[in-house]
Amino acid sequence: MAERRARSVPIPTGWAALLIGLVAVPLAVLRPDSWIVLVVALAAVVALMVVDFVVAPHPSGVDVAREFPASLTLGEQGDLRWLVQNRTGRSVRVGVADALWPSFQASRRSSRFTIAADRQHRFGATIEPTRRGRFPFGAITLRISGPMRLVHRQQTRTVHDTLAVLPAYPSRDLMRTRMRIPLETGLRSVRTRGTGTDFDQLREYRPGDDIRRVDWAATARQQKAIVREYRAERNQHVVALLDNGRLMAGTVGETPRVEHAMDAVLGLTQVASELGDNIGLITFDNQVRGIVPASNSKAQFARVTEAMYLLDPQYDESAYGVAFTTAASRFRRRSLFVVFTDLVESVVSDSLLPALKSLTRTHLVMVAAVRDPDVAAWASSARHGDLEGSYLSAAAVASLDARERAIAALAAFGVVVVDARPGELATGVVDKYLELKAKGRL
Repeated sequence: MAERRARSVPIPTGWAALLIGLVAVPLAVLRPDSWIVLVVALAAVVALMVVDFVVAPHPSGVDVAREFPASLTLGEQGDLRWLVQNRTGRSVRVGVADALWPSFQASRRSSRFTIAADRQHRFGATIEPTRRGRFPFGAITLRISGPMRLVHRQQTRTVHDTLAVLPAYPSRDLMRTRMRIPLETGLRSVRTRGTGTDFDQLREYRPGDDIRRVDWAATARQQKAIVREYRAERNQHVVALLDNGRLMAGTVGETPRVEHAMDAVLGLTQVASELGDNIGLITFDNQVRGIVPASNSKAQFARVTEAMYLLDPQYDESAYGVAFTTAASRFRRRSLFVVFTDLVESVVSDSLLPALKSLTRTHLVMVAAVRDPDVAAWASSARHGDLEGSYLSAAAVASLDARERAIAALAAFGVVVVDARPGELATGVVDKYLELKAKGRL
């Protein structure tokens, strides 16, 4: 932990101000014949302050260190503690203040206490970050009081620490419930046609089994109905393309669209990796920002998280063509590409659909977006009695119609569309992925 310390400076205390007032006010009221009396009195107070500063312990004899987790998830509460060690050889009164980021929402950032010679003192706070990213900690300021408490010796030092605030993953528990159920068993229940499945075993026929799965040779040998059972193919490719451009900066339910999308990317990564599929990620706005090669290793979730948490909002138009061309060149094996963006009719028709041609020739494409429930509420609002309500309702209806046209255009192009409400995007994307995998379309 690197640390840079500045020279200590004197800071008068409230007691010094009170002492100056007690000296100056009576003299001003009594109006002595010579102004020298006032000067001498004030000089005596200043001399006391100088002596107090000189005999006060130097702040360099006090060490301060932070204790905190290496990373926190956005909105997660964590503990931040300060460890203060006194090496001055005598008891000191210490004030510690840390320049924390406002987005940390710390319950406290300073403390004042007395610490005995060669002892340690801990104090702490809870933090709950409201912004995603990498946050270097600011300066720590120490104030050591002199024995007469007229002056503080103040020193500001920079302690180089960094906290990583990762994207929120509110769908984690929902994904865990899916992982508790054997996924291949769940896939068997919905696989009724198509290819792309691996033979698993033979078993006795049960009511409800597809008659097309009957293995007639095995049935003849066993003298009872035997069916073939298949398991989901592993080692397939899934690639998430995360749009971080202007469209994704808008909020839905007070949360930026890109944050909803990040939750879904993490859910898809967790489930796909557990199923043995290789999953990768491309992040883009007006250019490609990051590429995570496809893998199903246990470290892939951390790699995907790392690639997303430093993304800053961009307010330019998204370069779909550049992103999709890059994706097609980097991921040549047939894959499921999941594009996380928004469904604005003009953008879909003018930019998204033309760019998708580089992917749909070889790959299966899914477009995932979060829809704003407030727009649906405005469209169905009964406030038609006033002009403002009528305009709002008409605009909402037009917006929903345009969104449906955008979805229809994508579907006609062979694209699978998931348009989900807030909190349901991750489950919608994962369920559609499982369905496509079960039908052998990957």
